[in-house]
Amino acid sequence: MSRGARVAESSDDHSASSEEKDCPSPNLDTTKDSKSGEDSSSESSSESESDNETPKPEKTNGELRESSTEEASNQVEEWEGKELPTDHFNSEFNEIQSHCEHCSAENKHNELVTPRLLSRGQFLLKVDTEGTYQCTETGLIFEVNRKVDIKYCVLSWSKYADLVVKPWVVGGPLFDVKCDPTCLTSIHFPHSLCLGHCDANMMFKVLHVKSTGASLEYTVDHSATHVKWHVSSLSPVGPVIQSEETVFHHGAVILYKAIDHNPSLSFRVYIATNNESFIKDISKSVKHSSKKFMKIDKPPVCQKLLQNGKKYRLISDPEAEITPEEIEFVDGSLLKLKSYSEVYLEQPVEFKLLLVEMDSEEIVWKAKLRECDWVQHDQNPNISKSSTSGNRRRKMSSSLPDEVVYDKRMKQIGTSDGVKTKTLLTDTQLINLAEKLGKEWVKIAIANLKLKISDIDAILEKKEDVTINKFRMLKKWQEKEQSNATAQNLWNCLKNINSVEVQDVLKGFLQET
Repeated sequence: MSRGARVAESSDDHSASSEEKDCPSPNLDTTKDSKSGEDSSSESSSESESDNETPKPEKTNGELRESSTEEASNQVEEWEGKELPTDHFNSEFNEIQSHCEHCSAENKHNELVTPRLLSRGQFLLKVDTEGTYQCTETGLIFEVNRKVDIKYCVLSWSKYADLVVKPWVVGGPLFDVKCDPTCLTSIHFPHSLCLGHCDANMMFKVLHVKSTGASLEYTVDHSATHVKWHVSSLSPVGPVIQSEETVFHHGAVILYKAIDHNPSLSFRVYIATNNESFIKDISKSVKHSSKKFMKIDKPPVCQKLLQNGKKYRLISDPEAEITPEEIEFVDGSLLKLKSYSEVYLEQPVEFKLLLVEMDSEEIVWKAKLRECDWVQHDQNPNISKSSTSGNRRRKMSSSLPDEVVYDKRMKQIGTSDGVKTKTLLTDTQLINLAEKLGKEWVKIAIANLKLKISDIDAILEKKEDVTINKFRMLKKWQEKEQSNATAQNLWNCLKNINSVEVQDVLKGFLQET
């Protein structure tokens, strides 16, 4: 860590990149610091939106044996009876709801307010009068003394990693708040910790990054969900903690699926604390990956508290390739690169995914992933890149009759300098077509797509939604045709179907080719 240099502060954003200038170490003087064993029922208690779970701190001596995946998979039926909270992420900013008996917040009746989302992940909150207001998106609580407009955003802790010096560790998200500081009395920062086990031996401060350097400032009070700080000035600030005992984190498991044309399935599995900065970093990391990903919406809440240094194992049923299979949890808030496990299955089948604590063999988190979790999304990574030029071509030809435009497009499809190209249909395209097919889809499957009656019987046996049945019928045709499962070939099979909606969808496929 470099010392003596100042943190840069720009007019647009107070966040100073550690790549541009080194930052000074904060003053780690903890004298007169408020310990959480003092009065923990404070004004900062509010309706909790943090990711809390039912803690089970007691340890057992059991360990998963080395036969790992197969033996652990045999426990899936036993684990299925254990319920998980059903909360979902509504956005990358929304906090996970509290389910921890130790962290139930007292209801102080703060006024819940929803801010306006600006560009670059910034929020704008307008309040008309004095009061205490809680942001529904970030969990921040503002105490104001008059009408004020507050602009704020979540920052990455990794930019300030050199400023968080042991024994201090990150306690919650880092925020940059901008407004007239004379209007803002206090800010209550959400934290991601469970205080039910080490409250008496934990100290809170806030790291305040100013243009003149960084310092640790005293907190006023804390609750099960928030840390209260009197505003001195406004620039990047977030809670840090010092504890003599093991720190317990409220955790979440976040899933992303790779988008490609391969029939196989590839997922990234991130294990995170309920820290907005951490979660936003994960989202950024995925967005800037060389591959395309989509977020899988599954209940993220961990059933047990996470501990630094504890080992966990990912298990799949049916068995998948998981790398790494065993994970030693660390709070990665300060790390620029976020660790994850890859889960790979050769065939696109539904499967169960579980996270197990290795010491106790207790389930920490579980989810069942089904085909419908990802087939609704566009799996063609090239569409977004070509959409602009495609829209431009469609606008230029919009004055021509539909038949003329279509015939012209048909002559262009599949040829480029005399060389034929084939673009396979995506799951998103097939589900869109399935929604347009009518009651005669079984007849279409047999007469037009040349499927067998046994194929249809197998689909109907699943007793799923009729649209999913139609989708599976189209997927069966795609499997049969393999490399010939193109928009052109599907048009040839269905061009005699007497449905304007179906024909429009098929023409759209051809235009996207």
